[in-house]
Amino acid sequence: MRHVLSAVVQNVPGVLAHISGMLASRGYNIDSLAVGETENPGLSRMTFVVVGDAAVLEQVRKQLEKVVTVVKVVDISAKDFVERDLMLIKVRAPLGRRSEIKELAEIFRGRIVDVAGEEVIVEISGQERKIESFIDLMRPFGIQELVRTGRIAMVRGKPPSEVDEDAKK
Repeated sequence: MRHVLSAVVQNVPGVLAHISGMLASRGYNIDSLAVGETENPGLSRMTFVVVGDAAVLEQVRKQLEKVVTVVKVVDISAKDFVERDLMLIKVRAPLGRRSEIKELAEIFRGRIVDVAGEEVIVEISGQERKIESFIDLMRPFGIQELVRTGRIAMVRGKPPSEVDEDAKK
């Protein structure tokens, strides 16, 4: 099973290398990893996707919590969350087939961000399965290059009814 973990860490040099090295040395594979500064410049958020059962998830979480530079670890996959992945994909696009690629990109709410002699680059974001479906549709054109950010995720906010109840307490 795939699990999404979010770790808020101190924004200091070496944190990414330390954490990824620690997980690798214990035999845990990171399926996806995205890191970026948070609303607080002193903190970064690391979003991990790991594959395994509940025991693997618990061990990864415990290992992360032991790291001094880790402030907080949350299993997002256990909550209601929004996730996105961003991809740039360069595909062969001879003049006669560009409109077909453009139409497919638009269906997936993507856009062409670069056009060259025989290639185009499409930018697309969304859930992982959407990205994977678009990749499958682009294979017949000839994928020249592909790069992805990895998954980022955030727990959804409380519905207005729950916010009102919290305010009464």
